[in-house]
Amino acid sequence: MNRLALGAALTGFGGVALGAFGAHGLALGVEAADWWQTATLYALVHAAAALAIAMSGRTGLVRLGGWAFILGVLVFSGCLYAMAIGAPRWLGAIVPLGGLSFLAGWALVAAGATRR
Repeated sequence: MNRLALGAALTGFGGVALGAFGAHGLALGVEAADWWQTATLYALVHAAAALAIAMSGRTGLVRLGGWAFILGVLVFSGCLYAMAIGAPRWLGAIVPLGGLSFLAGWALVAAGATRR
């Protein structure tokens, strides 16, 4: 089983479902709607990147980068979604950790791409 592909597919599914729910099922204020839209954008972009890595057959640093993307979606997007529906604003202090996970993922992919 390709666990990274499964994680990427579930992350993409969640991004589409939550994006649609936010667009059609929630009445959010301007700030909360911005958080929701940002969370969805980052979830979908990084789900696609993780899926591409999973399907590429690459291992090592590149594959680890894909897992960093999944972790970033869970932390970054998860906290933004939660805040948008009323979770405490102190979760905003955790959001940058998800962003760091995205950055680490891209750095790992870049490092892995320089190797065979």
